[in-house]
Amino acid sequence: MNCTVCGNPLLFDRVVFHCSCDAFVHAYCWDEHVLQAHQPRFEIGSVNLDGEFTARESTIEKQISEGQASGEPSSEEQITPLLE
Repeated sequence: MNCTVCGNPLLFDRVVFHCSCDAFVHAYCWDEHVLQAHQPRFEIGSVNLDGEFTARESTIEKQISEGQASGEPSSEEQITPLLE
């Protein structure tokens, strides 16, 4: 059995993670699997000394707001012409 991220064999004496999507991955490949396969939403920001999180504006939100303001369809809404 091989890791779904790197393709290397899963060794019987090493830690292997079994994801809810039925993927088996090495412990050191786990972060990459989650980011690539599941694409979770997250915010980038900073934490001050009081433990309060301050989010910075993400580039995804900025692109969406610019696309709506200009009236252009987003990349998901664009229609690809059929090959004839």
